[in-house]
Amino acid sequence: MLDGERLARAKGMLIALFDRAYRERAEIALVCFGGACAEVRRQPDAAHWWNERWVAPIGGGGGTPIALGLASASTVLERAARRRPSQRRWLWVLTDGRTNEQPATPLNADRIVVVDFDEGFARAGKCAELARAWRADHVLASQLIDAS
Repeated sequence: MLDGERLARAKGMLIALFDRAYRERAEIALVCFGGACAEVRRQPDAAHWWNERWVAPIGGGGGTPIALGLASASTVLERAARRRPSQRRWLWVLTDGRTNEQPATPLNADRIVVVDFDEGFARAGKCAELARAWRADHVLASQLIDAS
């Protein structure tokens, strides 16, 4: 995600998702993963308006621990499912898919959307593979950005 403008565009998309959740009065959570760790930055709660100052500290790093990030997300989703069983839970995974891990399907999500930031001439195609394995939606980041 560090190559080119991918991380910056992912942050812009994150702000747009939070803004949409705020307008729809939806709850939102945030799990960040990069380098060698995953961190729950926000437990499910009412969405608030977010800005660049809040998003700026989100970094990227090689060797993405996607399995650890998804395990953290599954835990957050499980708690949300117990707290509000009738609530629909979506998981948006913003990634370039550049990992050697083969993570299991995240649990407790009613819908999973893999947003593919892998671009250029040397596309690895791992985001599409993940989406197929998880029976998730796969969308290119450029399609979402162009549509907004």
